[in-house]
Amino acid sequence: MTTAQIVGWVIAAVLVFWAVGAYNRLVSLRNDISKAFVPVDAQIRQRHMLLEQWVEGLRPLLEHNRQVLDAVLAACGQLQAACDVVRTRPSAARPMASLRMAEETLADARTRLKNELPAKPEMLAGLGVAVFGEELAAADSTLGFARRQFNEATQTYNDALDQFPTWLIAGLFRFRNAGTL
Repeated sequence: MTTAQIVGWVIAAVLVFWAVGAYNRLVSLRNDISKAFVPVDAQIRQRHMLLEQWVEGLRPLLEHNRQVLDAVLAACGQLQAACDVVRTRPSAARPMASLRMAEETLADARTRLKNELPAKPEMLAGLGVAVFGEELAAADSTLGFARRQFNEATQTYNDALDQFPTWLIAGLFRFRNAGTL
């Protein structure tokens, strides 16, 4: 075997090892996205449960305006359905965009509901829904933290896809950019 052949084999081996390492890194980063979505999913479920209890507690007070209450419940259902789709593949950009839109719809419905609430807190205290309001605020805060961690994992993955020469492996094995929340 000549020196040129040995050098050729060494270069080929280095390239193969690099390609395997780059592929494994991308898979690991994509798995990190899935792991980071688990707390987001759990917080969305908990908030969904709290929102249902809050809406049911407000029903006697807003009996005249059931559409606002039903809009919040419908938005919760839409968000839960979008979350179910994302749960199967958290790194997919299109389902994540649907989840983001469902979250915005729920935020709008909650804002409309809050605008319908009476200005007198003592009326709400009589219904016992103040506790749900505090728990919702805590759930929103925890969800925001989980969302930031998910977005950081997604950004790390997307940055890795854009790096040269890793993007060659990403294109070859059809790794796609992930969507953020």
